[in-house]
Amino acid sequence: MEEKSNLHIKLITIDRLTSCTVFTRSDGKEARFPLDAFMFEGTSVVARFNFTPAFAALLATTLAGDQILFELPLEGAGDQIEGRLVVYLDQNQWSLLSNADRGTRDSSEADRAAARKLREWVDQRRIVLPASAGHYYETGKRFSTDLRYDLGVTVLQFSRGWQMRDPLQVRRNELHDAFRRRMNQPGSVRSAPVFTLEANALFSPTRLDGSDLSPRWPSELAFQSEALLGASISIDSMLDTQRVGEGPDTGWTADSQRFSDWLDGLDRDSQQKRRAIDFHLLKDLEGELAEEAAAADVPRELLRQWGFKGLVQAIGESPAAGLFREMLHSRHLNKGTTWRPNDLTDMVYLSCAAGYADFVVCERHMRDPLQHGLKRTGLSARVYRRLSDAVVAIEEALEAPSAQAGLRGRVG
Repeated sequence: MEEKSNLHIKLITIDRLTSCTVFTRSDGKEARFPLDAFMFEGTSVVARFNFTPAFAALLATTLAGDQILFELPLEGAGDQIEGRLVVYLDQNQWSLLSNADRGTRDSSEADRAAARKLREWVDQRRIVLPASAGHYYETGKRFSTDLRYDLGVTVLQFSRGWQMRDPLQVRRNELHDAFRRRMNQPGSVRSAPVFTLEANALFSPTRLDGSDLSPRWPSELAFQSEALLGASISIDSMLDTQRVGEGPDTGWTADSQRFSDWLDGLDRDSQQKRRAIDFHLLKDLEGELAEEAAAADVPRELLRQWGFKGLVQAIGESPAAGLFREMLHSRHLNKGTTWRPNDLTDMVYLSCAAGYADFVVCERHMRDPLQHGLKRTGLSARVYRRLSDAVVAIEEALEAPSAQAGLRGRVG
């Protein structure tokens, strides 16, 4: 019989069907407490959460019986990727993967084989397939509740709690650090992994209302509570049966189209047009540039000395921001470019992913400017249009003697 001093909680279960929270001790004894009536909304499809403190994992079971395992962050552990390759899928590739994983009639055998490989590598902890806030939004606005659920389960099962930090926050971190380096003060940069298990990394603090929801508990307990809360919210919100509405029209698409059309009619060479595009970009980012320059303690006089050229260089030397800039150049310089409402979202998320991931799979109209940008910036991410082609390349990388590409810097 286990001594009292060695007793510990080995399992915590939040069970919607029995309306109770169960704490299971290492000696098999249980303590049951009534569940808060507001724990699950009527639109939630989660039936149960199981948390094992020893394994730092959360298992969710849906009302349909699907199970989702999330890895959880460890306090003080920093980067938990542990050499795994990072593979970022654009939204259309997640849809393809979902169809292939479920063996639907419109999926090919090549795609089904690719899905089996990816699941195997995820389970073996050889790759990471991070989800992003863009994936949550795009999944949530699908019209079919059933298709939305299937796609959401796929994203959650394959990502296993791994997220790409909000690209807007990554860009801010990059600009802040670029300013610090330009002042020869690299010691106070922001060290934040782009691909992470960190709670609430999907959304930048600038998108939130600023309220502090963290409990006033001892450090370790508060950290664990926040990790569990963040993971459970991520799962529950992705699978919620209520459809997400379309976001507001910011006018960015129309503005970009007008600028491209104006540029097409401008009698200037490509270098002069690039300069015009950079002016357009600086105007778009002026708020972020000003705020991060202030956060980095850049003196106003020094900022004026850097001027246009210095700001462009700060953007250009940053992986995500630099790739976004190059993608803008490629698309604006391509005569007759038609801008679509989703282009900004695609460019922001794909440039961030390609700045730090090992592999990116996306549609052709974004792959070409992304590949061109990678070539100009010297970054090493490999971009593919077909999931099956990417899987072949991933397998080669995993089998190579130097299969440590996942160890390269992913901090932004």
